Amino acid sequence: MVQTKPEAQECCTTGEKLSLPDVAWAEDIAKLTWALAHPARVRIVRLLLNRTSCMCGEIVEEMPLAQSTVSQHLKILKETGLVQGEIDGPRVCYCINMEAMAKLKNLVAEL
Repeated sequence: MVQTKPEAQECCTTGEKLSLPDVAWAEDIAKLTWALAHPARVRIVRLLLNRTSCMCGEIVEEMPLAQSTVSQHLKILKETGLVQGEIDGPRVCYCINMEAMAKLKNLVAEL
């Protein structure tokens, strides 16, 4: 049986030209997508999306990572604004910042 190569698809076609996004847009999308650039952070966000709030210890129980590693990932998610943390006595209660999540969805849709 002779296999033939599929026809090459042109990647550079002439058509509608897209303008470069402004710097602020590019910085926003880079910051928010960087927050999800690690599988552990994606899993944490997914976990928090399925709950209204979650204590750090509950997140650690769900992850195959050390508590300090989970805390570092939560710190990154907080710094980018995707996750909010509220001190509840000696513990921190985390939740998704739905405004930031909506912004991320809109930025990706515009991409």
